[in-house]
Amino acid sequence: MTDAPTHKPLVFSGMQPTNTLHLGNYLGALKNWVRIQDTMDCIYCVVDLHAITQDAGYRHPGDLFQSTREVAAAYIASGVDPARSLLFNQSQVPEHAELAWIFNCVARLGWLDRMTQFKEKSGKHKERSSVGLYTYPLLMAADILAYKATHVPVGEDQRQHLELARDVAQKFNNDFEVPDYFPQPEPVITGAATRVMSLRDGTKKMSKSDESDFSRINLTDGADTIAQKIRKARTDAEPLPDSAEGLEGRAEAANLINIYAALADEPRDRVIGSFAGQQFSGFKNALADLAVARLTPIAAEMRRLLADPAEIDRILRRGAERARAIAAPIVADVKRVVGFVA
Repeated sequence: MTDAPTHKPLVFSGMQPTNTLHLGNYLGALKNWVRIQDTMDCIYCVVDLHAITQDAGYRHPGDLFQSTREVAAAYIASGVDPARSLLFNQSQVPEHAELAWIFNCVARLGWLDRMTQFKEKSGKHKERSSVGLYTYPLLMAADILAYKATHVPVGEDQRQHLELARDVAQKFNNDFEVPDYFPQPEPVITGAATRVMSLRDGTKKMSKSDESDFSRINLTDGADTIAQKIRKARTDAEPLPDSAEGLEGRAEAANLINIYAALADEPRDRVIGSFAGQQFSGFKNALADLAVARLTPIAAEMRRLLADPAEIDRILRRGAERARAIAAPIVADVKRVVGFVA
């Protein structure tokens, strides 16, 4: 019989500072991060090291850091509290990169060859991709395990990376004969609309990289823009169904109902029952009103925060100091386990 794991419950998650965050980021991550911080200790990071794995159009260093400020502002405006949860940008804590190198030497090429996101992002010309894009999952493992985090809120597209982090943790523990040194981080399963789809194509995930701005609702959008995008969202000619079964094969209808349910914090079946048999015109008006009520305060708070960039910088710097106070002793101990120091 083995001893029960002794790791204190701790949440880690983060998003890249690439372009403007949108409704999918809010419903799929931020809204749930805010809820989780009420019950667990949380570390929320702006993962700027990950942002340079692909050419994101940064032609000047100031562009990247400005995007980092904007994402940090979105975290705070959505309800992440820097007084309760650690909030910082990844590059200010060098232990992330240092531990990632050690994990590069623990992991095996075959593990990375199976990562589907690299195949999707590199396309037909993977030889032109950066090495960083290929080893991205190992930096993600270091992000989590530098704090010995036990829980990670992830979307479906990141689940495979979390499995790799678990494999790395297990192999490190076995290779260096340190049982239970790193925890096996568990996914945090979130509620409705964790996968928000495009307003123009219900079969595709809402994305910051989509060429059409009408495919998404940005967290910086004003009330008129939000309402216009929802009213122009693609639907079908049929009225809303009276049961979940009636949504089968109706991707756009299912997406809008899921968005309403998540914004209203209501079960999807209750939303379906409330609007059963109605035309989409009326439902879209109700959804637009709800989205405006929920999202415009976030946009207003983001504007207020971004008007004082020095304060955002102070929050990130203070968060990084607190994060290093946790990560530095762990990585120092890893060096001892590996044999870099006596």
